[in-house]
Amino acid sequence: MPTGHSIQVVTRIARLFDAIVSNPNYSPLKVLSAETGLHPSTAFRILHSLLDHGLVERDEAGNYRIGHKILHLSRHVSGGRALEEAAQPVMIWLRDTLGESINLSVRQGDKVVYIGRVLSRRMMRVEQVIGSHAPLHVTAVGKLMLAEEPPEACYEYAQRSGLPALTANTLTSAEALLAAVQQAARDGYAFDDAEAEEGVGCIGVAIRDQSGAMIAGLSLSAPIERRQDAWVATMVEAAARISAQLGTSDALTADPPPTTT
Repeated sequence: MPTGHSIQVVTRIARLFDAIVSNPNYSPLKVLSAETGLHPSTAFRILHSLLDHGLVERDEAGNYRIGHKILHLSRHVSGGRALEEAAQPVMIWLRDTLGESINLSVRQGDKVVYIGRVLSRRMMRVEQVIGSHAPLHVTAVGKLMLAEEPPEACYEYAQRSGLPALTANTLTSAEALLAAVQQAARDGYAFDDAEAEEGVGCIGVAIRDQSGAMIAGLSLSAPIERRQDAWVATMVEAAARISAQLGTSDALTADPPPTTT
């Protein structure tokens, strides 16, 4: 019966998702097959379809984890709305204060996924597409996300990803990446010096929940010749204001200045 078949497929997909998220790393097909009780060929067909829709991701070795589109879709659940509702007015204030594009992003596996943005009103501006993603090591926010983990996790990421170079400035050695990540941890902010895209510079800061864990990143993207180090303090303040609304006890609690129109 078609209805029964549809229900069976949904059940199998749910079992695969449960198996994937139970593993913090990429999961081999044989492991997912064993944990779900699905025949490898059945699991592969379902995963291939999910891969086509961005709901799972596969590394070069053929292992799987949850895809970036899941987080894009999660914007519609209450937690995602709470983050975006807290961030949006502050992002608009930042854009109007600093004049550049502001992005909201979260981590999905080894990538940063963009879930929100407020675009600069300038003719020449940087635009990140909602739902698009970038490797952790090429972004300012990604360095902060890596800084949440012990040094060995940074080396593991480097080995897993291969640190692909997107520009001549991309950090392509584990040692250089770890140094940048540790600097970000000390400073509380990070830079992308045209590492993801030629001519584009970013400032990244962390948004934290009530436990102090980094749950998202706030970043400014601009032509690198326009980016100013003096903007860091404003970015840090903005992230603290958003974090305060999410319950972080040591964050600033005052509202940002009113948005200009």
